[in-house]
Amino acid sequence: MNLIQTIIRRFNLNVLSIDNVPESFSSQVYKLNLSSGETVYAKIPYNRDKLYREYRMLEMLSEVLPVPKVLDFWSGDDFISGALLLSQIHGIPCTGNIDDELAFQIGVHHAKLHDVKMPRYGVEGIDGFQFLHQNNWRLYIKNNFEKLTESCKEVLERGLFEKCINHFESAFSVLPHPDGPCVVHMDFRPGNILTNNNEIVGIIDFESARGGSTEIDFTKMNRYVWEVNPQSKVSYKEGYSTIRPLMELETILPFYDFYDAFSAVVWCKNRGIEKNKAFLKESISVLQKSVGC
Repeated sequence: MNLIQTIIRRFNLNVLSIDNVPESFSSQVYKLNLSSGETVYAKIPYNRDKLYREYRMLEMLSEVLPVPKVLDFWSGDDFISGALLLSQIHGIPCTGNIDDELAFQIGVHHAKLHDVKMPRYGVEGIDGFQFLHQNNWRLYIKNNFEKLTESCKEVLERGLFEKCINHFESAFSVLPHPDGPCVVHMDFRPGNILTNNNEIVGIIDFESARGGSTEIDFTKMNRYVWEVNPQSKVSYKEGYSTIRPLMELETILPFYDFYDAFSAVVWCKNRGIEKNKAFLKESISVLQKSVGC
């Protein structure tokens, strides 16, 4: 609580009550009910790069999508990575049933996000926009996978790990030419899509967004929506296609489902295996399915 009290003082807020926001896995997010009757959100990212990334993305997307408005910004100090003060969006995460109408809307909003062009492949950070080496998306994915292998090796059972290493090469080699660079969310899932009366009213959590290829941005929708309700995929694709062409999902989804799960294993190791046991188990299950265990 000392952390949020520091943030409240920095933003000079008169707060009546504080609520923790559940399902915030990377950053710390607090709902602040002010004496004025207004409700705002304070977000303290995991590190300063994520702070600047979200700030710049929200500013850039403010005229494109229904995203939170940045009310204030603090760049942090030697002890705290900084914070964003964000406006409230009157909606709830669409983690329940997603019907055809809502799936169509999700496709439209996702396409609008991907329709925002970026100058090059890369990511925002405290030192500004960092271009990928040689502006090569494929090289970035390959190098990132190789960086993850040592940490993954410490977590995965040996046989599964070796199958993952072999699987990467075969799955990677059949990917189509990447599109972009454009804005990709990197965590586009129902929990980050807010609705009110079955209408999308907000898209949140841009701390991992970057300039990339759209192929990386469909994995969470596939895992948490389309595999649960295959019909929603048809409606999503119809909505998406009203804004821009859609990549051939059947070609890219198997690889990125595997790549995302492999990355998630390392995320769980870095953030604490014990407190992320369920997510680790889910990720290992995806890997086993991908490599045929």
